[in-house]
Amino acid sequence: MKAAVVDRAGAVPRFQDFPDPEVGEGQVLVTVEAVAVENVDRAIVAGTHYTSAPFQAALPAIPCFDGIGRLPDGTVVGFGGVTPPYGTLAQYAAVPATHTAPIPEGIGAPIAAALSSAISAMSMRTAGGLSSGETVLVQGATGVAGRLAVQIARLLGAGRIVATGRDEEALRQLSALGADAVINTAVDDAELVQAFRDHAGDGYDVVIDYLWGRPTELLTRALIPGSFAMPERTRLVQIGESAGPAISLTGDALRTSGLEIYGAARNLASGMAAAYQQVVDWLRSGELAIDVTTMPLSEIESAWTRTDLRGTRLVIVPD
Repeated sequence: MKAAVVDRAGAVPRFQDFPDPEVGEGQVLVTVEAVAVENVDRAIVAGTHYTSAPFQAALPAIPCFDGIGRLPDGTVVGFGGVTPPYGTLAQYAAVPATHTAPIPEGIGAPIAAALSSAISAMSMRTAGGLSSGETVLVQGATGVAGRLAVQIARLLGAGRIVATGRDEEALRQLSALGADAVINTAVDDAELVQAFRDHAGDGYDVVIDYLWGRPTELLTRALIPGSFAMPERTRLVQIGESAGPAISLTGDALRTSGLEIYGAARNLASGMAAAYQQVVDWLRSGELAIDVTTMPLSEIESAWTRTDLRGTRLVIVPD
């Protein structure tokens, strides 16, 4: 079969022949229809993600670990459960039958492949406990997931939405998606801390954070009160680390600010089904839109290295 193949850590996948997967007991053969390429996939290929060891040990290997495909009976499913060196950027994948689920009617394969970006934004409710009327800060709102988070915050009834990013043109577009205010993080530290304070109003109730690193470290400084007044809770939901893998967190940022930090997986097991169905309903009604850019598997080298996608999810489809 044809596949995208990585032969060393950090390499760009190449379109080439690869042995067909063998279908074992309890497995099904899936013909791949669409695969979203996300930051986690690039990190696994680079060897920097905490789950990357099995992939790196199996090189040469096929990247990506889930996708949308068609079963032999024609049923379109979401699937996962591949085992390195096999991944999903290929014509076929052999996966456990238990790791497949039908795709809801009315959702095309490329959009279905990118659903996880919208599901992650639902963690502002499942992990952060967002209630109607509360203020949401979206850290990293100019990327694919961040733009969806702005839309979803509005759909969930947020009273005020503040969005951050480095791209001034992309920030200007966010008001049409529901942002009430934007903060450009490409400024010096003191100016960014002040911007966080200026836009906080009565406080940020939920922060959905795709950045971590410097912007989040400065946010924690901005949350430190200037008096002994006890502020309201700020529930920060940590999802991504596109601005850096670590922050320096001072004691007073926790002791006096009301800051609470949660991982995006908090309450996910109990809330995933409802979050998924809500996103599907919004997509069907047209209230939510996921922007995707599709490219054929044969062009994986140029697709993998694109830097011009500007808020759309790259989805690889068959030739």
